[in-house]
Amino acid sequence: MAGKPSPVSPLMIELTNYMAGALKRKLPAEVAERAKIHLVDTVAAIVAGTRLLPGKRAATYVKALGGPREASVLGTRIVTSAIQAALANGTSAHADETDDTHPPTRSHPSASIVPAVLAIGERDELDGEAVLRAMVLGWDVGTRILYALDKQHLLKTGHHAGAKAGLFGSAAATAALLKLDARRMRYVLAYCSQLASGSYVMHRDTEHIEKAYVVGGMGAHTGVSAALMVRHGFTAVEDEFSGEPNFLSIFNPDANREALTHGLGRDYEILRGGIKYWPVGGPIQAPLHVLRDIIREHAVKAVDVEKLVVRMPDKELGIVNDRDMPDISVQHLLAVMLIDGNVTFESAHDYARVRDARVKRLRKRIEAVGDATLTDPDRRWRAAMEITLRDGRVLSHQTMAAKGGVDSPLSREDGAEKALGLMAPTLGARRSRRLIAALHDIEKVTNVRRLRTLYSA
Repeated sequence: MAGKPSPVSPLMIELTNYMAGALKRKLPAEVAERAKIHLVDTVAAIVAGTRLLPGKRAATYVKALGGPREASVLGTRIVTSAIQAALANGTSAHADETDDTHPPTRSHPSASIVPAVLAIGERDELDGEAVLRAMVLGWDVGTRILYALDKQHLLKTGHHAGAKAGLFGSAAATAALLKLDARRMRYVLAYCSQLASGSYVMHRDTEHIEKAYVVGGMGAHTGVSAALMVRHGFTAVEDEFSGEPNFLSIFNPDANREALTHGLGRDYEILRGGIKYWPVGGPIQAPLHVLRDIIREHAVKAVDVEKLVVRMPDKELGIVNDRDMPDISVQHLLAVMLIDGNVTFESAHDYARVRDARVKRLRKRIEAVGDATLTDPDRRWRAAMEITLRDGRVLSHQTMAAKGGVDSPLSREDGAEKALGLMAPTLGARRSRRLIAALHDIEKVTNVRRLRTLYSA
């Protein structure tokens, strides 16, 4: 039996009117520039991710499904449906832990949003300006969902925040590209509220496939699906964020509904994003930053080190403390940097190095300590380090703003250098440079499908 329609709250009307008008609003120059740097970074993460197990599994899965030739699986020759391309590209985006982050909400928005906008952009042969504006909208909607729900409450109850940001963000971005009106935007949000999932159980997966899917592929896939279903006539409750129960109260009885629209059009959340300088987990950015500085200043080598103690935010340590996967183990990566003098995509993802006798010996001399004084509500990348050398000297150094974080953002040049290193093994250096240049000038691309020749293997 059909229920009675409930009134739509002013807050929901404000939010969905904003979403429906996103493609008509010109982005501030600073926002557009940051968005392009994040776009380059995410495309590079996707291409690099195709070389890792999660990306490989996703590619073979969607290839087996077949489907219309609407959108590319980046870094491969596969062209499939937009929904399936979004799934594969989203999974690859988080396969290598080098994708961007939104530290205030513990989410990875672009891992879902960029695959979604590229898939629809290719399918419908849209221009780059529309894709960029939709991407920024996705960031603003997805992160505000988490501000309303409270990331700490989600963490305490076992819900993964990033999965929800990716879902709502990619759905909002897709719906904008499909030019849905405000009422249909409300339907899209309703389906997102039904599809919202993701739990921290995924961290137990030592092959990283489940996490790559939940953080990137799931949000892209379900977000695009929700918007396309509404485009094809699906209707729903117009305001699932009001009344009792509602989406927000189900996850958090003390949810802050006003956060959904606070600062819309003024506070662009992509300006609070972080881009990892090293292709490893976010909490390890600061420890690597500090160690590299020490190595450069004092010419420290692995054989010189008697003991290394790194202090880092206590709430972040558990994510990276003595993990089995090399790219999210702080002790392992510090040992690799001491031996190699640097950390690269190849060294960070080399499982053979985990078993290497020299790395294992050095790892035993590295201690990671959680320090509450370094913990920050916005998860800024901070660390302090003390190294005791065999000759008795003690070296110490710290950073409160590691490179790539909101207080020390990557420049266009830094981002391009990182992206080239990630993509060149798959696409070649020349084509990678052309792709980076095209993405930096995305607003001049009249048909996103033309990028296919640059990012297909």
